[in-house]
Formats: sequence, C-alpha cells, structure tokens
Amino acid sequence: MTARLTVARLRLARFRSYLRADLEFDGRSVAVHGPNGAGKTNLIEALSLLSPGRGLRGAASEDLASTAGPGGWKIEADLAGPDGPHEIATRSDGSGRSVTIDGKSAPQTGLGAVVRVLWLTPAMDRLWVEAASDRRRFLDRLTLSLIPAQAEAVLGYDRALRERNRLIRDGLRDAGWLAALEARLATYGATTVAHRRRALAELAAAPDTPGFPRADLTLAREGPEDADGLAAALREGRGRDFAAGRTLSGPHRDDLEAVYADKAMPARVCSTGEQKAMLISLILANAAAVARGFGAAPILLLDEVAAHLDADRRAALHAALAALGCQAFLTGADRALFAGIKDVLRLRVEEGSDGSVVAPV
Repeated sequence: MTARLTVARLRLARFRSYLRADLEFDGRSVAVHGPNGAGKTNLIEALSLLSPGRGLRGAASEDLASTAGPGGWKIEADLAGPDGPHEIATRSDGSGRSVTIDGKSAPQTGLGAVVRVLWLTPAMDRLWVEAASDRRRFLDRLTLSLIPAQAEAVLGYDRALRERNRLIRDGLRDAGWLAALEARLATYGATTVAHRRRALAELAAAPDTPGFPRADLTLAREGPEDADGLAAALREGRGRDFAAGRTLSGPHRDDLEAVYADKAMPARVCSTGEQKAMLISLILANAAAVARGFGAAPILLLDEVAAHLDADRRAALHAALAALGCQAFLTGADRALFAGIKDVLRLRVEEGSDGSVVAPV
C-alpha cells in the first residue's frame, strides 16, 4: 500500500450525547475509555456513518439527534486517503439523511469511493445463533466494503420486493405488474448473489490471523442465481406466495454459514469465546481484503472488543492491527485494556453539563 486511510478531524453537532465536539487525530489508532454511558459508542457510531447505511447501531436518522439541543444533527470529517484528502459531511434535519463529499451533494453510495469503514460491536456477538436476517446484513456489509456497487443492488432488490409483497397482501393478481416487478427483482437479485459470492471468495483468499481461528464461510441458499432463472422461479411461485402472503424465494432468504476450520465445527455450536474470536478473525480478514482492493486498509471501529479477550488474544489483536497498518478506534471502560498497544492516541470520554466531552489522556 502506498497510502493510508485515516480520519484527521471529526466534528459533531447535536449528535447523540454530543451537543458539540471538534476532535483532531494524528493518524495513529485511537483508544477511547471512560465510564459506561459516557458516549464512547456514540463517538464511533458517528464514524460508522461515514459509510453508506445506518451505521453500527442501525438507527434511523431521526433517532440520532441530541436531546440536549434543538434541530437535527451533523457529522463532518476530514480524511486522508489513497487518492488524497477528502471532506465528508452527513446530516439530517429530521427528515432523512444527506451527504456531501468535497462540498458537493452525493448519494450515500458515493461514500464507498472515498472511505471504507468496518466495525465490530457487542451486539454482533450472537450473530451465529440469531436470525438469518442478521447474518444477511452482516454479509452484505462485508460485501459492500469490498464491492460498493452492492449498495445499489440490495437497495433496488429491497424496493422491488416490498412492492411485490404489497401486491400480494392486497390480493392484486395483475400479471403484467407482477412480471415487471419480478424482472426487477431478478436483475437486482442476480447481481446481489454474484457480489456475495465474489466477496466470500476474496475473504477466503485473505491470510490467517495469528492467534485467531479461521472461519470458513458458505452462502446457504436455494434456487437459481441467474436473472432468467430467478424471474422464472418467482413467476412459478406466485400461487404459493399469494397463499403465504409474501415472497418465499429469492436472495432475501439466503443465509451465511460459518465453520470453525480447525475443529470442523459449525459456528452456531461453538463456545461464546470461540464465536467472538471467529468474528474478530473475520473482521481482520475483511480488512485485509479491503486493503488489497482499495489501496489502503479500512478504518476499524472496535467497540468493547478487548474486554472479553485474555491477555494473549489482546496481544494478538494489537499485533494484527499493527500489521494491517490501519487506523483503529477501540473503546473500553477500563484504560488498562489498551496497555499493550504501542503508539496510540488515548482519549477519555466523560459526561459533562452539555453532553459528552472528549479529552486527551
């Protein structure tokens, strides 16, 4: 890699617990500590919104505004990337989210051209035992980091799916209308599946991370994957779908399966510690794959990751981050969890009279 991707400055206005904040970074990784509820996760959530989508909590735009001040919210960031500096701003006045890149209005999908962000949060720890929809979202986030065009494919598919399901619920058996929607579903669906398979292949090619177990991933799905085959399956399944009240086949039914490679054990039956270690391994492999294609390692947001790792695993994580050369933002309640990280910017978050306050340590 000839360059790094880093956040040089972050400005927040009325975002979550931050009435205002103006933070400068020096390219190093950042360790953020402070008491629970002080605003550590809110800080990295703001960074996650530099990428397309709803960020690491999946929150709607109207839920992100600070209760301490009127109006909407705003996030601004100065970036250094493989193709030079960029200024990103994203905001909401309570009715949706807008994005500007270098002063020009842009769709959220445009963010993938200038920045890549990956994250791991405690809410993801139960990924392998929760609903398949959670694993699909995880897979599409992984895919989006490697193939930004996945955002448009998934969005187009979801819109067409909602429209077809609405016709089904209303009992409208208009063959022409259904055929038009099914053609859109098939086109976007074939692209979505192709991108997912390509992303899994790129992830499989990533090197193992010392100290963490390798997870072998498989896309579990039924039915055709080409556009013509998907359209035919939808057409032939209309009777069954109308009886069920929803569309029963397509990429929205896919699942992601993982196996602890060394033990040949499905992730869903592994211990919670093994599941956590596999998730970390996947995020690091994802970061390595992004670095190969994008020209720089992504920004990593690791929320409370070290709290449940033993000393050896924490050391392995720190070594892996150093080898990637990425800018990572790590949070934790205990400052001691970051003791083994070398050359890191340390910040403390506290609750102030006007919301969260961040200060160097």
